[in-house]
Amino acid sequence: MPTPWNTAADYDRQTFLAEARELLAGLPGVTDREAARELLFHRIDAIAYRVVGQDPAFSLFRRSLSRDAARTLQTLVLARSAELAGFDLVGVLQDLVADVPRPELQPGFWAELIHLLRALHGRPDLDLSEEEDTFDALSGREAAQERSRQLDVLWTQIEERLAHFPDGLSDEARQRRRAWREAVWTALGGDRARWDDWHWQRDHVITSAEALTRTVRLDPAQVELVARARRGRLPFGITPYYASLLDDDWETGRDRALRAQVLPPAEYVDALLNAQGTRAHSLDFMKEADTSPVDLITRRYPAIVILKPYNTCPQICVYCQRNWEIEEALASDALATPEQLDQAIAWLAAHPSIKEVLVTGGDPLTLEDDQLEEVLGRVAALPHIDMIRIGTRTPVTMPMRITAPLADLLASFREPGRREVVVVTHFEQVYEVTIDTVRAIERLRSRGIAVYNQHVLQFHVSRRFETVALRLLLRRIGVDPYYTFVPKGKSELLGYRVPIARVLQERNEEARLLPGIRRTDETVFNVPRLGKNHVRAMQNRDLLAVLPDGSRVYDFHPWEKHVLEREAFTSVDPPILDYLSRLQAIGEDPAAYHSIWYYY
Repeated sequence: MPTPWNTAADYDRQTFLAEARELLAGLPGVTDREAARELLFHRIDAIAYRVVGQDPAFSLFRRSLSRDAARTLQTLVLARSAELAGFDLVGVLQDLVADVPRPELQPGFWAELIHLLRALHGRPDLDLSEEEDTFDALSGREAAQERSRQLDVLWTQIEERLAHFPDGLSDEARQRRRAWREAVWTALGGDRARWDDWHWQRDHVITSAEALTRTVRLDPAQVELVARARRGRLPFGITPYYASLLDDDWETGRDRALRAQVLPPAEYVDALLNAQGTRAHSLDFMKEADTSPVDLITRRYPAIVILKPYNTCPQICVYCQRNWEIEEALASDALATPEQLDQAIAWLAAHPSIKEVLVTGGDPLTLEDDQLEEVLGRVAALPHIDMIRIGTRTPVTMPMRITAPLADLLASFREPGRREVVVVTHFEQVYEVTIDTVRAIERLRSRGIAVYNQHVLQFHVSRRFETVALRLLLRRIGVDPYYTFVPKGKSELLGYRVPIARVLQERNEEARLLPGIRRTDETVFNVPRLGKNHVRAMQNRDLLAVLPDGSRVYDFHPWEKHVLEREAFTSVDPPILDYLSRLQAIGEDPAAYHSIWYYY
């Protein structure tokens, strides 16, 4: 088995040209761009046909890689792809065979093309196994026993990876956090009794660098970033409870994923400060302004709408979709006015096609019970609404908010056979799961409230089998995996984004190994204005181009393309080579991710 490449030094023009001899044969001297496209398109076909359809020496694995690479390369050479991406691969290839310098082409670009060609020729830089497979040669009980042995070996390998991700339910974690929790409440003037009062938690949300340094151990550069964000009036907030989950020995990296959710990186602070005054327009990635028929309502699908009665949260996630409209953690003016709520309810009443309402924001469970009861009661009074969904992160950031009276209140709007009420929350990593969150979830479930999870597969939770560990733990505490989101292509969140290829790799090589009920989440990319594109199937997107830095350019199809005519959405992915380098910087072996190159 060859040693996989994993450094930029291994990818260059000469290596690419050596791999591309057959593909580029006949291209020298072809100056007409369209003639060059046709030549390359048919040459790709011929190579793939030899691998997929003629040579019996190629395994199913290699034939399938060749097929996928052929489809991808043929799309890359189309004129339409060049027009949409603003970058023409065929022009590059013509320059290369004419020995024209192209100094802008970086290792990430060469890496993509080299791996595409190796896949096309049926000789990728990876193998499925070094062990001879005897299962296919056996039958009956012997075959069953051999298959079982192989699966035991596979699960042992999975458990070795899962051991890298300690959760918050272990005795060690609970003991470590017990002392640190006391330090946090002491720093904020609290005590054990007040700690469990969600009002105290809400009233002591950490919103300044000074309070943060009293409750969380940070390096000086991070403290200054938070201070700079606050001077620029950027939204920032951490609940005392969540602060107690951040280790005092932060250098170990156990809580890296948790810190990344709430402590803004430099590029994020810079981008939001530069967008001051235009944030509502420049950072509204999902174009909610174009899908909001009245205040508080967002609609992208026929039978469901979003209702946002409370436009803030006790804790601000750095990668929040709505960072363009949330001005402050627990802002005093975040509650919708009676007139706005009246207008929104009237709009809902006038649209009987709406069957489900997602009450979110902001976090609606930050409201008092009586305020929440008014909102939910008015929604439930509409005869055509048969599902109310509550979008909240309080089970994770402030689990003491899920009181018995609150669970009773939510359950009071359930009418089995007539109307259902569910909660959708957001766990990101197993270290967030504590005995407090388990109890909060159980209070809801004991009153008939199902709980679902939406996960964002961002860089800080994207290591091999990290999301598998989360799915397994969530099911054990009674939470159903629902969606896994590809991080949105917002420029200020570049450090959180992962390549689409990593999302596909996780789905096919990690999630797929779980029992079906543990992997009920669907992986999606949220298309601005239109809604979720299902990532699992290649026919829902096109890979248009590979840019000079190695970034892939995708065309994501609208969900209703078979129902209505809609334009696709073009998005630029982070380069795979950069992603692998970042993984290496946090201690991961890029070789363990090498098949990432062969997902498109």
